[in-house]
Amino acid sequence: MAAVTEAPPPLAPTAPQKQKPPRRRGRLTPYWLLLPGILWLLVFFALPMIYQASTSVQTGSLEQGYKVTWHFATYWDALSAYWPQFVRSVLYAAAATLLCLLLGYPLAYLIAFRAGRWRNLIMILVIAPFFTSFLIRTLAWKTILADGGPVVGALNTLHVLDVTNWLGWTSGDRVLATPLAVVCGLTYNFLPFMILPLYTSLERIDPRLHEAAGDLYAQPFTTFRKVTFPLSMPGVVSGTLLTFIPAAGDYVNADLLGSTDTRMVGNVIQTQFLTVLDYPKAAALSFILMAAILVMVTVYIRRSGTEDLV
Repeated sequence: MAAVTEAPPPLAPTAPQKQKPPRRRGRLTPYWLLLPGILWLLVFFALPMIYQASTSVQTGSLEQGYKVTWHFATYWDALSAYWPQFVRSVLYAAAATLLCLLLGYPLAYLIAFRAGRWRNLIMILVIAPFFTSFLIRTLAWKTILADGGPVVGALNTLHVLDVTNWLGWTSGDRVLATPLAVVCGLTYNFLPFMILPLYTSLERIDPRLHEAAGDLYAQPFTTFRKVTFPLSMPGVVSGTLLTFIPAAGDYVNADLLGSTDTRMVGNVIQTQFLTVLDYPKAAALSFILMAAILVMVTVYIRRSGTEDLV
């Protein structure tokens, strides 16, 4: 007879091992990594903002010194005295932003969908102006828009200056020292800030969506209006913000390409800080500009339906 083997006794259930709690150092690692950035923001952003806020409510003079007297009337005095410069800054920045969008969107579309092996070269050409000083690039426009130069001659031949004179953007047969020159300088200097976000947004669009629209007998313009442009709205919003915000506070283009009639609020702040030495009014103007831009940006983002960008 075959030997009968007994089954081994069942193993006793082992008690679940307790997991060791994570080390405290591991839990603090993300905060240690954030510490350099937080310190940078505190030293170079938060503290200067607090100092400027304190300066804006001070009274006194440079000889006698300034004291914090909570003189909030400085804000009203600054706004009532320089509101034309605020309006002008918004108009110039809005015009430059619109021109950047009209010029930058076709180029970004070309790079994203049509450039092929030339994509990297075109991107380098877009970024190349950043390797030159902002001041030198603006001074170059004084030569480009010089009276009697080829650009002004071509505009006169095409009767473009007649239209801009009627709109009040130029004066006579010259472009320098006019609003058009300031807007051209702003558009050129901030155009890459519009192209790069647009390209990033367009490059993420799946080309199969365009093919699907073609399969549904959609015309190219309909495809652009219904598919491409809505999907690129995050890039449009980001590009317009990156262009409008610095353009509204710019003073270099208005100083070098404009005149006393084209002064922007940035020129006023610079003069108040460095020439008039009225630090409270200059600080108040800075905070009014920042608050106005913040309100406009918030309204714009909410109206565009891209609140997630805030």
